Amino acid sequence: MWQALREELHPDGLEIVTVGLDTLGVEGCGPFIEAANPQHPSLIDQHHVLAEKFGVINIPSSIWIDEQGLIVRPAETSPAPPRPETGLPEMPAGTPSRFVDIMAEAAKIQSNPEAYHDALRDWVALGSESEFALSPDEVVARSRPRDADTARGHAHFELASHLEADGHHKAAVAHFRAAHRLVPNSWTFRRQAWSLETSIEGPLARFWQGPSADDPESWPYEGDWLSDIRECGAENYNDSWKP
Repeated sequence: MWQALREELHPDGLEIVTVGLDTLGVEGCGPFIEAANPQHPSLIDQHHVLAEKFGVINIPSSIWIDEQGLIVRPAETSPAPPRPETGLPEMPAGTPSRFVDIMAEAAKIQSNPEAYHDALRDWVALGSESEFALSPDEVVARSRPRDADTARGHAHFELASHLEADGHHKAAVAHFRAAHRLVPNSWTFRRQAWSLETSIEGPLARFWQGPSADDPESWPYEGDWLSDIRECGAENYNDSWKP
């Protein structure tokens, strides 16, 4: 999806750099990048530096940076290029009901890809003259403030990531929980921790992100993807994109 957009706009000067936020590094999202075979730079952010430096709290998010290296739009929801509506994919026989429910909730997540990508094309064509290129003051106003709790939450998350990478999973969980408490609006922090729990086996294990049906009491977190999105409403999963 992003590759097609890059092919369209790259001759006009746009470069897309995709970044996967994944504590497991290459082991985590590397296979997905290889499968996509992107022709644009594709990086892996093992320590979620984008979250710390640019205020990314959910994916997909984008940051627009001009030729001088100035941010002209801060981190914001960036829906993937639109594609034909095909409805929910057919689930194979025997698919756990949790995955069926996850797909149903994901289908309710709202976005406005047409408006977003029309704005991106306008910026590529007009540069600083585009109505969608924000002034420095507007960029600051739209950026997420970083108070003391947020700073502490990021510190806990960074420590949790280091502990996880060094094989100290149980110790990491305590700091992931602290990060969730201190930065409650960060879906990236929550999803990262949830994806590291192996409630099931197989290639979809990282997308389960919730308690095992056989042993729900062993789940170490207060929330999980399905419960949390139902609580907040799929329509509120991403911030609405605004021109």
